[in-house]
Amino acid sequence: MSERFNWQRQLSKAYASFPEAPCKPIIGITANYADHNSKLADGYYKMVVKAGGVPVIIPPLSDTDVIVNTLAHVDGLILSGGGDFNPLYAGEEPIPALGDINSERDLGELLITQMAYNRQIPILGICRGIQTLAMALGGKMRQDISPVTRVLHSQHADRTEPTHSVTVDRDSTLFRIYDDAPPCSTFDAERAVLYVNSFHHQAVSDPGERFRVTAKSTDGIIEAMESREFKSVIGVQWHPECMVDDEGLPLFSWLVRQAAHYREACALHSRVLTLDTHCDTPMFFPQGVDFSSRDPRILVDLHKMDEGRQDATIMVAYLPQPKIGETFSSKVDFDVDGPTEYADLIFNKIEAIVEKNKRYISIARTPADLYADKRQGRHSIMLGIENGLALNGQLQNLAHFVQRGIVYMTLCHNGDNDICDSARGCNTHNGVSSFGRQVIREMNRLGVIVDLSHASDKSFYDALELSQQPIVCSHSSCRALCDHPRNLTDDQMRALAAKGGVMQVTLYHGFLVNDGEATVLDVLRHLDHAIQVMGIDHVGIGTDFDGDGGVRGFASSSELLNFTRMLLARHYSERDIQKIWGGNFLRVMSRVQSVRE
Repeated sequence: MSERFNWQRQLSKAYASFPEAPCKPIIGITANYADHNSKLADGYYKMVVKAGGVPVIIPPLSDTDVIVNTLAHVDGLILSGGGDFNPLYAGEEPIPALGDINSERDLGELLITQMAYNRQIPILGICRGIQTLAMALGGKMRQDISPVTRVLHSQHADRTEPTHSVTVDRDSTLFRIYDDAPPCSTFDAERAVLYVNSFHHQAVSDPGERFRVTAKSTDGIIEAMESREFKSVIGVQWHPECMVDDEGLPLFSWLVRQAAHYREACALHSRVLTLDTHCDTPMFFPQGVDFSSRDPRILVDLHKMDEGRQDATIMVAYLPQPKIGETFSSKVDFDVDGPTEYADLIFNKIEAIVEKNKRYISIARTPADLYADKRQGRHSIMLGIENGLALNGQLQNLAHFVQRGIVYMTLCHNGDNDICDSARGCNTHNGVSSFGRQVIREMNRLGVIVDLSHASDKSFYDALELSQQPIVCSHSSCRALCDHPRNLTDDQMRALAAKGGVMQVTLYHGFLVNDGEATVLDVLRHLDHAIQVMGIDHVGIGTDFDGDGGVRGFASSSELLNFTRMLLARHYSERDIQKIWGGNFLRVMSRVQSVRE
């Protein structure tokens, strides 16, 4: 038999050693559709293979069950080129120059793009694909560019032939992709010019808030855009899959690398328990939010936790501090008799959410409960109190809340209470009050973590001295980097670490930067500083989601996975990441709760 047809010999080679093949990223490619056939130009999948990935073709279907299950098995997504979009999806009427639309593709690709984006899956959009990104994610597409162009964008040259130039933003991922790649005959790094092929009559007119333009042709047509939210998402207007390897391969190699990073982060999340130590989603209960839907009004729900591979969050009953002369009932949206009843009402609502979704989530009281939920594929909610006002001056109410399942209590909020002075208070007690001393002793006795976020400097040091157990700051950042009284000084951080406590870096803009917009890079900056001062065993993340926490690049629970990718890129080890994602906090919780045994 000719060696060419000896397929059994080829099979034997695959089985000659174990494993049969190295593990490679899976890249889904959306298929074109014409003449009752799902089809794909061979350049797409051949480029993926050359880049080191495994291509799979995604048929043009709009069945969300199919899309969700497909996305569960891919590490990257290519949105391929093809015919025109139906402008009705953009709320527009068709103009005379509109070409043939493709009803088989449009809806399915809009759905898969949004869902992949929510899951942090790396995406490369090509020609029609860049327009798909804009259509699906808040931008706009121009149905026909011919009235505004001076460059012929739809040429009949061979598709491998570069036919016009684009100017690339030097401060862009696209520039770095080509600058870091082997020398390419179509890329002039000195002039930041890339020569590309072109055959289209539609283009992106507005990238929207989620993207920034990174390349334009000489007539101003948008030729490339990339995520503004620190995600691995790029769209290009040309067809790199048709070009020769050194001209087209860099983009596919980038996607396969990003897909490998995504796969690594997903695998790590399957092994590591991820806990956000401060979440204010209950503040939105009066709006009737639905935790089982992907509710745009909240930053934490079951869908977003699932997308970000988040295991657990500590939801707090937040109690606003009344000013002198105000009543507590005037500060909240529910009709209750007082602060204790209000905290109970919040916990009742959390329990109702859990009961409704008990197949997917449960209330955890201990670290062991969290790990049991993770093994069983459930998310977890832990309970906390933000503002010791919830005790209403009655020490016995602390035991009541322990029965409810709280794991920590933040002693105060924005304003002094009867326990201690606040960072935004009036120095009523010169630190911790006499009642506050009783509260701290009782918290130690009952196994409740003392949380000093929001406390004044004097209250902080008083509580640190009084407590017989380690304390935490569940959502604070570094004052050395952002001078705000809610943040901790380096001396406070060192003192906290010396007593075995932890500080959870928070995502509130005003605690990360003094001026301008904070981003996920600022969160990393504060985390790095805290580790430098305190050591890796005393840090973590308390997002303050739905309590004004959340920054570009780390804006909801769905983006926890992206943050892990950034930690991996900064060469944090898996052990370190486990500590940051709750391991340190759970160590404190275990020690504090050990008094209950």
